[in-house]
Parts: sequence; C-alpha cells; structure tokens
Amino acid sequence: MPDQSPVRLKTISEFHEFMQLPMPHHPLVSVVRFEDFNRQCIAPLSRVMDFYSIAIKRNFNVKMKYGQQAYDFNEGIMFCMSPGQVLKVETDHSQQQKPSGWNLLIHPDFLWNTPLAKTIKKYEYFDYAVNEALFLSPKEEEMLIGIMQQIDQECRSNLDHFSQPVIIAQIELLLTYADRYYHRQFITRKITNYQVLDKLEVILSAYFSSDQLLRQGLPSVTYISERLNVSPNYLSRLLKTLTGQSTQQHIHAKLIEKAKEKLSTTELSVSEIAYELGFEHPQSFSKFFKVKTNSSPLEFRQSFN
Repeated sequence: MPDQSPVRLKTISEFHEFMQLPMPHHPLVSVVRFEDFNRQCIAPLSRVMDFYSIAIKRNFNVKMKYGQQAYDFNEGIMFCMSPGQVLKVETDHSQQQKPSGWNLLIHPDFLWNTPLAKTIKKYEYFDYAVNEALFLSPKEEEMLIGIMQQIDQECRSNLDHFSQPVIIAQIELLLTYADRYYHRQFITRKITNYQVLDKLEVILSAYFSSDQLLRQGLPSVTYISERLNVSPNYLSRLLKTLTGQSTQQHIHAKLIEKAKEKLSTTELSVSEIAYELGFEHPQSFSKFFKVKTNSSPLEFRQSFN
C-alpha cells in the first residue's frame, strides 16, 4: 500500500521545491502566486507545513480538510494556517480556469525576538475550524494583496538591518486588517452564527438531561467546541459577539437553570441536588449558586413556598 502519511515541509525553500517554484529570495519569508504553481503538485495528499500561511485565492475549486474539519472554500477567499497543522487538498483538475491568488509564507524563526512572535498567536483565524474561509470585498482584497506585494518587494531588495522591522510592520498591518474582517464576519454571517447558538443549546440540554453531569461533571469548553466543530477560542469570541457571554458563562447559566428546576419542582435536598449536578461537596454548590443568583439554594426554594 502507498504511504498515506502527510508530506512535511519544514522550510519555505522545501515548499518552493515541492511546488516546483524558483528558490525564495528570503529564506524565512516568501510571497508566491498560485498561477506559478505546477497544478500537478496540488495533489490529493495531506501536508504539514512548519510555517504560517496566509492565502488569498480565486478560481480555487477544491475540497480542503484543515485538521479534521472540512473547509468551505466555495465563496470565501482568504485562508490562514498556523505551523504544524494538517491540510489535505483535493483539486478538480477538470476545471478550465487556472487557480489564481497570492500566498504569504512566514517561518516562525523570522518572528523570533519580536513582539509579533507572541501576538500572532492571538489571531484565532489561523487555527479555528469555522468551516468557511474569509469573505472579502474587492477593495479589501486589493488592499491585502497590496500589502503582500510590498512584502514581496522588500524580500527582493538587498537585505539590511531595516529589512526585518519593515516586513514585520507590514505583516502586523495585514493581520490587523484580517482581524477586522474576521470580526465583521461574526456579525454579518448571522444565520450561520445563530445556527451555532441553536446547536450549543441542544448540546447543553442533552448533556444536562443525561447522567453525564453526574458521571463526568460540568462539560468543558473543549468538549462543547469539539461537538460544534469550532475551536474553543472561536466559539467564545462568537458567543461574546452574539450574546455578550463566554462559553463558560453559557455552561454555568445552563447549570443554574437546571439547579433552579430541581429546587422548585422536586423534594430533593440541597445535598442531593448538588450531587446530581456533579458537585462533590454541597458547600461548593451553595457557594456557586449564591454567587450566580445572589441567593442561597434554600432561599430560592423558599421563594416558591
């Protein structure tokens, strides 16, 4: 059987060689055009790249899996990857139009000893699994491509001690614009986003209605995000935008809702309710309930009598 393990590209030079491109002008930063790729290199195989990739693509009729999730590229045109992620691309070679666009590659070593080495990790769009690429207007696309072209021009110039800070500043500008556009997409993609909210409610209701709460305790943010096929960071940011609450706050709200239901409709003691809700100690439950509702479990129960 053929080897199904992903192709690992450790350096940008290896990427250029893999795509049958000329060697990069800068070993740690490169801007390439998809028109220059050998289309036969975009094969249906998995690859892992040890560097950041920011791509703006057109005429790119492909099926992609980023990590374990399918990625919708039918409309969105900007796609970001962080180092070490698995990407599988299946291209329709029967299409007549050749893929076009720009791809900025940044090796983490280039960011070493700069503030961007840490701040780049705050941009969730590098590793979130929202199943869709970023939507750009023609003017926004033109602006981002313009920044990529400036980076390309700087890479082609004679390198000096100004080269890195100039390129870093341009990368930071590109990421800031991308962050603005991704944040806007949370707001403008209301139907998709509220579907996530509906699914969250279904998942939480099912969890709290089963014996999982007793056996496993509160669901973690990771547990919820995995079932929604989004990253924890993306989910919390989405929920903050839609509801003003984080994922953890939604979980706690559901727990309080369940506690109020048991306190008002059953004869179970506070200790029994605490146990059924996954608390080891009744005192912990009472303290949690008091913080969230400004009343103790007994005070809440008495309000119904």
